[in-house]
Amino acid sequence: MKLVRMRPGRGDVLLAEGDPDVAEDEERLIEAFRRQLDLGMWAAVPTAQHGRREAVMVRDFAEVPRDAERVVFYPPASGG
Repeated sequence: MKLVRMRPGRGDVLLAEGDPDVAEDEERLIEAFRRQLDLGMWAAVPTAQHGRREAVMVRDFAEVPRDAERVVFYPPASGG
């Protein structure tokens, strides 16, 4: 599993990577996940359904499917 952060115009930045079935990796992934949420980021797990690119929003690492390839963090939309 990879945790990545979207950076407009710069592509994705790798935050953490590991196997959630390995205790040390899972701990590192959870810590990085929480750090991003504490910074105000939103988290989404990309899904491929019917050939369309979609994502499921998650608010806790426990909501991330164990077989997810990546979790994408991005800032909330701003504006009025």
